[in-house]
Amino acid sequence: MKEMAKHGQIGKAALRSGMDRKTARKYLAGDSTSDEVKGERHWRTRPDDFEEDWAMIEEMLDAAPSLEAKTIFEFLQTENPGRYQDGQLRTLQRRIKQWRATKGPPKEVFFTQDHRPGEAMQTDYTNANKLRITINGERFDHLICHSVLPYSNWESATVSHSESLSSLKRGMQTAVFRLGRVPQNHQTDNSTAATHRESKSKKKRVFNTEYLEACNHLGFKPCTTSVGAKEQNGDIEVSNRVLKNRLEQHLLVRGSRDFESIESYESWLWKDCQRANKGRSKRLSEELLVMNSLPSSRLAEYEEIEARVTSASTIRINRNAYSVASRLIGEKVRVRIFDTRIEVYYGGLFQFETDRLHGRAKHAINYRHIIDSLVRKPGAFARYRYREDLFPSLDFRRAYDSLRQRKNERQADLSYLRLLKLASDTSEALVEEAIIHLMNDKTLPSIEEVERHMETRNSSVPEIEAPTVNLGDYDALLASKVGMAS
Repeated sequence: MKEMAKHGQIGKAALRSGMDRKTARKYLAGDSTSDEVKGERHWRTRPDDFEEDWAMIEEMLDAAPSLEAKTIFEFLQTENPGRYQDGQLRTLQRRIKQWRATKGPPKEVFFTQDHRPGEAMQTDYTNANKLRITINGERFDHLICHSVLPYSNWESATVSHSESLSSLKRGMQTAVFRLGRVPQNHQTDNSTAATHRESKSKKKRVFNTEYLEACNHLGFKPCTTSVGAKEQNGDIEVSNRVLKNRLEQHLLVRGSRDFESIESYESWLWKDCQRANKGRSKRLSEELLVMNSLPSSRLAEYEEIEARVTSASTIRINRNAYSVASRLIGEKVRVRIFDTRIEVYYGGLFQFETDRLHGRAKHAINYRHIIDSLVRKPGAFARYRYREDLFPSLDFRRAYDSLRQRKNERQADLSYLRLLKLASDTSEALVEEAIIHLMNDKTLPSIEEVERHMETRNSSVPEIEAPTVNLGDYDALLASKVGMAS
């Protein structure tokens, strides 16, 4: 139009505008654009390949709206051999998509909710294995217990090994103590850490007693989503993805995914959350004004149960086996189950702690607990169910294999068990050092050779004379200080 106003030549105006002369003439003929002049097409440009079977397809979709186009297409190919080729699947998918949009059943509507300040905290677990975190070079598979305030998006995160009650208590308690205040409600999904099925005949789930006690102590009102309705916990689900994407980016900037300990990794994780929370301070301040105060004391972050020690000198905790000292066989012990460890008490006195096993049908057997009986019954070693746990390191395993090559099975078993007994009575590190030395010298690591090496090592320790201290030097020092003070 500008070009036409300059010189009135339609050919030159069309050329400079980059369009065809006929298109330019349509613009000049009226106010409508070329697309409006062209109008919408209501006819097909090619034959409908599915016209003959479309009535049947609609009947199938009416009867089962969730049927996928690929399933229907495979049915048509079976019923009409040779009529339909694989390349026609996309055409059918477009036709069925159009049918669902115009004639299909109504879809579920999700209603966006307005959150109120200080009303709730949502907690959920998210798998963090894709972050490929390592601890001292060892792969670290773990979960992140993630707590979020939906109104301000303030967040807290802790490292977890499983979706257990102890890790949930630790995660939500850590969050409120970091926050300094307590929201009205605490919402989770229907994980077994917070809920359990009311009865086998019902789908309804109710809160666990221990979880209710934890919420009551912290000042929360417990809430949960409907069974199978993850969208009701939608804020935390979205926040989980945002958190992991952010952590991935910051790990790339960091240049390493390795941490010296789980504690240092969790500290880095919290610092990352703190950086993100700085941009949420305005809405967070609104929440803090209407939240409740913290409880006067922290909640114990463990479950406590009672277990009886079996004749095999083991206890079973959450379907996993742990060894205890054989002197406790037949007795009942109290076990504190933390997220990462268990502690065993008898008569109120601490006995030992060990790493917690996650999963089922696993075992943690400490040779020190049972070695006295095994030395007296060496024949039990060959087919002991947990025999692999009796090799504290690869070097002990190499020692046993070497003994098996030079002795018969019973003699090798007895010799190895004596090595374990020596490690239990003295020092595992010193026995392992002797084994390594003997194996490097291609010497059989028998109990006699190991003891001889340990005696040689002990006798070679140099004696250091204690220096003679002249107390007069101290008197002179004190006298000089008194003189300076005066």
